[in-house]
This record gives sequence, C-alpha cells and structure tokens, in this order.
Amino acid sequence: MSSALASLSRTKGQRASVVAGALLGLLVVLAATAPLIAPFTVDAIDLANRRGVPSLHHWVGTDELGRDVLTRVLFGARVSLSIGLLSALVSVVLGATVGAVAGYARGWVDDLLMRITDAMLSIPRLPLLMISAAVLQPSVPLLIVLVGAAGWMETARIVRTEVMSLAARDFVAAARAAGATPLRVVWRHVLPGVIPAVSVASTLAIGRGILLESALSFFGVGVQPPTASWGNMLYQAQTTMTSEPWLAIVPGLMIFLTVLACNAVGDGMGNADTTVSA
Repeated sequence: MSSALASLSRTKGQRASVVAGALLGLLVVLAATAPLIAPFTVDAIDLANRRGVPSLHHWVGTDELGRDVLTRVLFGARVSLSIGLLSALVSVVLGATVGAVAGYARGWVDDLLMRITDAMLSIPRLPLLMISAAVLQPSVPLLIVLVGAAGWMETARIVRTEVMSLAARDFVAAARAAGATPLRVVWRHVLPGVIPAVSVASTLAIGRGILLESALSFFGVGVQPPTASWGNMLYQAQTTMTSEPWLAIVPGLMIFLTVLACNAVGDGMGNADTTVSA
C-alpha cells in the first residue's frame, strides 16, 4: 500500500514537472519573440491614456507614463529570465568547480574550500548584494555576475558530496591504477556522475536568480529604468498598488509562476534521479 502511494506521488510529481517545464518553455518563447508579438514598442508613450485600466486596446492597462504594461512585461521577461538563466550558469560553474576540487582532493584543500563556503553561507545574501549593487551601480551583465557569485555555495556542497561518493568507487580506482591523471579521472569518470545533481541545482538556481534580481530591482538597486524587468516594474508600481493594482499584480504573478515552475522542474528531476537510483 505504501509503495503504491509512493509511486502515485512520484507520478503526480513528474506530471507537475512536465507542466512546469512546458510553462518555462512558453515563457522563454514569449521572451525571445517579444519584439514580434508585443502590441507596442517597449517605450511607446500614450500621454492621453496614462494609468489606463485594462481594455481591448491595452489588455493589462498602462503605467504612469502611458506605456503598455503587457508590452513591458514581455520585454521584462527577456531581462529577468536572462539574469536568472545566466546567473544560474555562473553559480553552477563556480559551485561545481569548487565542489569537484574539494571532493576529489580532500585533505587541507577540502578543509580550506569548505571553510570559505561556510563563510559565504553565513553572510546574508540579499543585504550583501544590495550593498554591492548600490556601490557598483551595475548593468545587467554585472548583475548576472553578482547574483551568480552569491549563489554557488549550495551547488559546491552538493557536488562535493557526490564527488566524494564517486571517487570511492571501483571504476575510479581502476582509472587511477591505469595511470590516468587526476584531471582526466575527474573529467571522464567523476563529473558525468554528478550531472543529475547539478541539473537539479541549476533549475533551483534559475528561480533564485530571478527572485534576487526582482528583490534588488524592487529596492531600486537592480535593473535601472528605462530597461524593463519584472522587479523594477514592481518597484515602479509600489506607490499605486491600491489604485492601480494591475501594475503590480501582473509582473508579480510572472515572478511567482516562473519561480514555482523552476522549483517544480527541479523537484521532478530529483525524484526521477531517485527512482532511477533505486
């Protein structure tokens, strides 16, 4: 009975993961084709229709400058998703490198790298990023680096654990005995085994990157106008949340759905890997 319930739970989880993956794919397509499908140009101003309510002409209304909110949400998706995806790539590359070196080298190298990782984990991430962003006044590329550099620690710990487990296997010992260099052993025999764990960490890092960008932009130290992102759209809408709630609801809903979808995809990948291992 318990095994049947567990199997049903995994099936439902994988269905949710598929739906979430489809949603993410749709968002990426919408962002990529925004210049083609958006009803207006991103900074088109309609002064006669400022703070317009949702209508057939402006499906999600207009902001304080008369700019179409739907258009800005679509173009904002390009920025927010780019920061989420590319910052996740930065954090995963950094984390996988640190974790692989620590897990394979062991000894004082492992101790040093893990103490650095622990020190980074002890620093509150959002205040650190806010201070860095306020000092550097970052562009979108610099935001990607900052967000990615603040999120590698979890991946490093996951990869370290996986590498330590794989390094104790017989096929790794055989490769060493055959004269393979440490770099070749890690590259050919160890890293392929950590790909499932890194894939899960990557999806979670995408959602985390989008949330951090949104938080930084909401506090005014992230993506700067006139460039649109979901976070700075929330920042600009905070003074009118009671009178024009759609200005905040739509970008907020996009952030919520995207992060939820990233987490669901990560959970589904983790469950799939557990099932295969079992």
